Amino acid sequence: MTKRDVEHPLKIRDYALIGDCRSAALIGRNGSLDWLCWPKFDSPAIFAGLLDSEQGGHWGIAPVSPYRSSRRYVGQTNVLETTFETGDSRAVLTDLMPVASEEYKRRVLVSDHEVLRQIECTEGELDVEVVFELRSNYGSEAARIRPTGELGLRIEAGRALYWLRSNLPLSVHGKRAYACLHLRRGETAQFSLSYAEDAPAVLPLLGDAAHDRIRISLEWWQQWALRANYDGPYRDAIVRSALALKMLTYSPSGALVAAPTTSLPEKIGASLNWDYRYCWLRDASLTVRAMLSLGYWDEAEAFMDWIVLATSMTQPELRILYTVFGDNAPRERELTHLKGFWDSRPVRIGNQARGQLQLDVYGEVIDAAAQFAFHGRGFDRTTQKVLIEWGKYVVGNWNQPDEGIWEPRDGRQHHTHSRLLCWTALDRLCKLANSGVLAGAPTELFAKHRDTIAKDIQQNSWNQWLNSYVSGLNGRDLDASLLLLAWYGFEDAASERMVSTYRAINRNLQAGPALLYRNKSELGEGAFGICSFWEAEYLALGGGSLERARSSFEQLLSYANEVGLFAEEIDPGSGDALGNFPQAFTHVGLINAALSLRDREQGRLPLAHREKPPKDQKA
Repeated sequence: MTKRDVEHPLKIRDYALIGDCRSAALIGRNGSLDWLCWPKFDSPAIFAGLLDSEQGGHWGIAPVSPYRSSRRYVGQTNVLETTFETGDSRAVLTDLMPVASEEYKRRVLVSDHEVLRQIECTEGELDVEVVFELRSNYGSEAARIRPTGELGLRIEAGRALYWLRSNLPLSVHGKRAYACLHLRRGETAQFSLSYAEDAPAVLPLLGDAAHDRIRISLEWWQQWALRANYDGPYRDAIVRSALALKMLTYSPSGALVAAPTTSLPEKIGASLNWDYRYCWLRDASLTVRAMLSLGYWDEAEAFMDWIVLATSMTQPELRILYTVFGDNAPRERELTHLKGFWDSRPVRIGNQARGQLQLDVYGEVIDAAAQFAFHGRGFDRTTQKVLIEWGKYVVGNWNQPDEGIWEPRDGRQHHTHSRLLCWTALDRLCKLANSGVLAGAPTELFAKHRDTIAKDIQQNSWNQWLNSYVSGLNGRDLDASLLLLAWYGFEDAASERMVSTYRAINRNLQAGPALLYRNKSELGEGAFGICSFWEAEYLALGGGSLERARSSFEQLLSYANEVGLFAEEIDPGSGDALGNFPQAFTHVGLINAALSLRDREQGRLPLAHREKPPKDQKA
């Protein structure tokens, strides 16, 4: 790292993401690639400078002289451009993980995993420093680098073999590769880091071939973005969020990871640091609704197929989170050799929530299936049987205490949100059965328990002294998930109880303009991005005026970083990003809030309130 980076360390919002739908890398506004797990999202990091600038390893490309930098994604793509300006000189750094159609891959031999970086001097002339230090297994093992002539640098790290190629010479200094390049206007330096699981490796060509990979990748992302059929306002922000979600999707299985990072702190210097490189079933309902409403059928169907496959070993019981291949997430452990982001310890990998009971996931997965039906799709017999078995599990377990949506580690309680989603599960199954989409369902049994759960919520989750629903049965605490009572159709957004609940939440959990805390935590965490978008969506559903909903949504958009990405949380004082980044759930919240705003403007009925799927069901 340079002296400048030590004196002015990057914040979370100073990063941007590149990816190829199998893994992803974070690159700072200083041109340093500080995070990459290969070959998939939850593999051990080979660059972990994000969590320890000295020990983690990084790949920096930036001018030697002091500079100003700005960033953008090229159009509606995930190809990143960083512009450096130093005096009268300017250079543009282009970063991507190349993507292409399957037809193109059949015609042209390409590497399975590649990071392609290109810096071009566009004005004047300047010196550019390149520092490459790959360290495997989260920075614990230095790489062995050996020059091989025209083939580039051969890099051995752990059991893996990587190749770094450049059109300009790189020198090796111990465990590092280094270069100081003088570039004049029109001159370009290209770098390709590749990895292959099987030998022999395909070494990507540079020069015109590298330009072709950039062009093909731009076209691929642009064509994908054009498939978004959203017809309302804020399209740029919505498509950017969809592009972020696509990057966080593991294409071989269809799974969506919560975030590509681990242990980015929810409070700087504190211990609220978790590993989010796994797939939470909770994301299912809201994500599927977002992707279907934007016209991304392939992605939504792949996600549903992954859910059915991943849960097949434990049905009818569901785990909370899975790996991208549908396996149980690894046990949580700490990496003591890393300092953590801005000295925020500990750094954790794996996630302890793997063993929790969170009954809300049944409602979220079943509601995701219902979203398919309400968008005109049916289910095969196997899926129908799985849905019915999940419903029977809910019937037998809905009244159990659990850890709930916020995954506390201090024991189980009776959570209103968990009850709500159990109600949602049985309500959607009844609607699917009554419309003929779900054959053989014990509808009377499901309806009986649905109504029992409704009475339980109405009686035991309502606090007459606070004049509000509360987060736990017979409790006094509030949390932002109560706003979802309207989203799932349990309460009308404009009902007396719901309006009163919203007022209590706004009064007690407001963190700043348009920002909400998830609850009254004593740990000092930031405002939750998804909760804040829930507030905007609640207003759009009828809990407030359309003007207020629109104002809240637009205020939230201002908290994105300069390339349109959100973390899990937002610092209410500074607006800085907190927590893992970028966070899929926050971007899903953005899309769904925008969809509800559009529906309100156009007089459409929210999906959760519709009684029947369309008549033209597609099998």
